[in-house]
Amino acid sequence: MLVPVEPHLDWAALEGRMSSRKDEVDDLMTLLMEHADPSTGPEAERHHIAWLIACASLGDAHLWQDMGLPSRDALSWLIRRWFPALAACNVDDMKWKKFLYRQLCVKEEILICKSPTCADCSDQTLCFGDEDTAEQ
Repeated sequence: MLVPVEPHLDWAALEGRMSSRKDEVDDLMTLLMEHADPSTGPEAERHHIAWLIACASLGDAHLWQDMGLPSRDALSWLIRRWFPALAACNVDDMKWKKFLYRQLCVKEEILICKSPTCADCSDQTLCFGDEDTAEQ
């Protein structure tokens, strides 16, 4: 069983991006809160976790790294706990940051991917590959 870990974001690195990309943070917050499980705890806690994920999504590394978590498994646990309906949508185990942004694109009917479906895409390893390095 994975022991929950508190995220630790590098706020100094994210500060400038948070103000210049506020709409993006707001869109991610909306997406996450639409999938939040009310039974997990008070709304303020759900909102806080969604805000941390949305802010960390502005970073340059994998989302779990930008959140200061020890592994992708820790991030997956966090998302499954607080946003289980969203986690359930990631049936092919796409990298979380790519998955969240893809969900925003699908929601707005903006498809920026190379192929209409992931199965036909030449970027499979970028979206579904190993996350041991800081490369996305």
